[in-house]
Amino acid sequence: MRHGKKVNHLGRTSSHRKALLMNLANALITHKRIKTTVAKAKSLRIYVEPLLNRGKVDTTHNRRIVFSYLQQKEVITELFGPVAAKIGDRAGGYTRIIRLGERYGDAAEMAMIELVDFNELLLGDKKEAGAKKKRTRRSGKSADTAAAKPAAKKEAAPVKAEETAPEEVVDETPVAVAAAETPAVEEAQAPEAAEEDTTKEEQA
Repeated sequence: MRHGKKVNHLGRTSSHRKALLMNLANALITHKRIKTTVAKAKSLRIYVEPLLNRGKVDTTHNRRIVFSYLQQKEVITELFGPVAAKIGDRAGGYTRIIRLGERYGDAAEMAMIELVDFNELLLGDKKEAGAKKKRTRRSGKSADTAAAKPAAKKEAAPVKAEETAPEEVVDETPVAVAAAETPAVEEAQAPEAAEEDTTKEEQA
């Protein structure tokens, strides 16, 4: 039984296993994403994350310790340069393991291990989601739109008052209609009475 044995020997001798993890770590730091088996990816994560943590503090001591594990000057330059700038704000968990299914041939479980801060697709999605959340958290509308809308309402109010001027109310009841028509009838009868008076004076 393997109780309490945390190291996966990967079926190799100690020197072979150290060389394997060193090469995998160099490839991961150089390419930011590699494909390997799940067992090797888990062992690589334990091996490389302390080195990434040391890469955030650029001192001669840290460079010498990391170089004793990686043995490549170009990888050390990459680790203490662009990689350290990306992972500087992260407190841990620099790698991500994504299972890819079984390998054709021996059915070994395959996985992709990558540096979290170099996956631009996932980082872009998170930024967009964060921006949407910030928009929905606001209670009410922004101050600019709230200030602009009352001003627009005040300007539009006089225009509406001019367009919709009050119309004269016409009373259409029968009594009102008769009262409105009677003066016209009297005015029409008055000239006829005046003509009759003039004709009587001429005959006289």
